[in-house]
Amino acid sequence: MAALLSAPEREQLGAKLNHWQVMDDRLKRQCQFNDFSEAFAFMTRVALLAETMQHHPNWSNVYNRVTIELTTHDLGGLSDLDAAMAHAIDALL
Repeated sequence: MAALLSAPEREQLGAKLNHWQVMDDRLKRQCQFNDFSEAFAFMTRVALLAETMQHHPNWSNVYNRVTIELTTHDLGGLSDLDAAMAHAIDALL
């Protein structure tokens, strides 16, 4: 079961996730690719990951840019599940 992160845990997470913006209730990352096809291919890989982890991002795509936000809606904030998902997304890049 997922657990909300404490303030110190969120601070430590910021040091581990260089490309993510750590907020009180979410993680946010913006990715840029060469074109729409690369961006969409990345989103497809993340979608398969999300299904495997049973944790789905809030995201958007505009041409070659993908914005991802992770939060655990059931807990009302940032959890260890979001951190695990962010690490897994980073591994796809």
